[in-house]
Amino acid sequence: MEAKGVVSLDCCPIYGFSCVVKREVLGAKVMTYKRKEVIGGCTLLLGDCESIMPTIGQFDLVLTDPPYGIDENDKKIASRGKLAAPKDYGVVDWDKKPASPEAIALIREISQHQIIFGGNYFELPPSSCWLVWDKQNGSNDFADCELAWTNLKKAVRRVHWRWNGMIRKGDDVRIHPTQKPLGVMEWCLTHVPNVTAVLDPYLGSGTCAVACIKAGIEFTGIEKNEQYFYAACDRIRKAYDQPDFFVSPPEKPKPIEQIDLLTGDTAA
Repeated sequence: MEAKGVVSLDCCPIYGFSCVVKREVLGAKVMTYKRKEVIGGCTLLLGDCESIMPTIGQFDLVLTDPPYGIDENDKKIASRGKLAAPKDYGVVDWDKKPASPEAIALIREISQHQIIFGGNYFELPPSSCWLVWDKQNGSNDFADCELAWTNLKKAVRRVHWRWNGMIRKGDDVRIHPTQKPLGVMEWCLTHVPNVTAVLDPYLGSGTCAVACIKAGIEFTGIEKNEQYFYAACDRIRKAYDQPDFFVSPPEKPKPIEQIDLLTGDTAA
């Protein structure tokens, strides 16, 4: 149920329409967001995850890549261009500080399992299972690997997935400066069986959403940056417009063979 009060009015920087801050009453809790998009099995919320997560319910898994607080801005990326001009992602200031301890605590509170990229930047308990993405990125000042902390009861696992500027595995179109490859997110999902509902409170470019769509998993994403929110919505819509991208076409039924009961021969 939606509350009647409107607390602010904003304009979408991409599509130009106005959006209001909305409130949904969920039992005794109120969810506040600027916009809600439901696309297939994906629910996407434009707003601050620390305000939304306490009201959103429980999930089997949180798979997310929060800001690390290492100031991964557009100027820093531009200085790394060697073989080709780096992509201009516009003004990027969301990585000035890491996700707060309160946000990390909420992630752990509302989910049974967690996979948190950049876990080495946050205060998290010891884990037997870190997921290691080896980027095979050659000689540059990017990290050779990225680490995802998990609460999974298993051994450390590693995936090799080249991600070195224009030399990379897969055909991902990058729309976010710290975007993860779709293949890496799909690999992460394989480590948590029987998942039916996933949350990514730092939606970014929507890669986690696309991985969940391909796996047939319900997805909820939260993003406070309007530019990335609407870009992720577009990406997810386009993914749903390509059903064969997610589901292999059914095999053609084999013709029924008729066998002569007396001779055992197959009928022509």
